[in-house]
Amino acid sequence: MKSKWLTGLVLVLLSLSATGCASLLLVGVAAGGVGVYAAGKDTIQGDSDTSYDLLWDAAIRVSRIRGTIKQDNYGAGYIELESSGSKVWVRFSKLTQATTRIRVSSRNKLHMPNINLAQEMLIKILEEARTSPAVEPVR
Repeated sequence: MKSKWLTGLVLVLLSLSATGCASLLLVGVAAGGVGVYAAGKDTIQGDSDTSYDLLWDAAIRVSRIRGTIKQDNYGAGYIELESSGSKVWVRFSKLTQATTRIRVSSRNKLHMPNINLAQEMLIKILEEARTSPAVEPVR
């Protein structure tokens, strides 16, 4: 039941972002320990109750699928990649022992914000962390 509700909520967020109204994304979402909201014109941010390690591994897997990783630093919580003609930055912060913040920013080659790509990446990372079985760490 929760996963259907969360899927519906993600679809609503995606449809709002497709309209180009990033300000509408300021709606906080709290479902299954995840809060997602726009943090700027090119950045979307989410707080998750998933461990830092699981989120990091999920982000590396999604980044490898979506583009080419240019830099990554596990200790600093930083991934930079190129995807769909845009630069994407993924940053991690441990808020508490159980909560991790993920910030995904994206800008195209003309340095214009690409919030749709940032949002897609964040959602894919959260889905991958939630659904992937425990596997060998990707560090």
